[in-house]
Amino acid sequence: MKKLLSILLVVFTFLLVDCSNNNVEINTNQIEKDETSKILLAYFSRADENYNVGYIEKGNTEWLVDFISEKITIDETYKIERVTPYPTEYKECTDEAKKEQTENARPKIKGTITDFNDYDIIFLGYPIWWGDIPMCVYTFIESYNWNGKIVIPFSTHEGSSWGNSLSTLNKKMIGATFYTGYNCRGAQAKNNQSAVNDWLNTLGL
Repeated sequence: MKKLLSILLVVFTFLLVDCSNNNVEINTNQIEKDETSKILLAYFSRADENYNVGYIEKGNTEWLVDFISEKITIDETYKIERVTPYPTEYKECTDEAKKEQTENARPKIKGTITDFNDYDIIFLGYPIWWGDIPMCVYTFIESYNWNGKIVIPFSTHEGSSWGNSLSTLNKKMIGATFYTGYNCRGAQAKNNQSAVNDWLNTLGL
């Protein structure tokens, strides 16, 4: 029974399209890359107080970042950080995130990727906030030209799966090709190294 539940969990985390994302075209083939292909891993992850895990020093999504980096060679890792950090308390953070979403805000973020055009394959990681990507991730996405890029999303959530995030990426990353992503519950992220490795194997990475 325990083994069956484990298999079902892996299958669930590989689900890529839910009812809010069924207009997103996903390439399910393995990624073709050569020695010159460059990989960027960009992500947003928040530590401090999180749902169902209390106060944590490493954000849930950042666990997946570590697992990806241990499995494959990443040429650059870029952490998306708001210039003004989000509140440390969970309720205050969710209230501010909702306010940003309602106002369609584009909060300022730290740093830039100066050689973005040199990257062929881009992993993009984020938590699902109010059914979508955090607004600081909107800021990041809208700062670059995604035409011709291979994009591989990964995310954490607490029951909403991908939410509307894949539709958002599809609308904002004009000209990008999307490959099979990975998501899991945030509270379980640190236990998912094996499942992440299996996912990366399906991508041929």
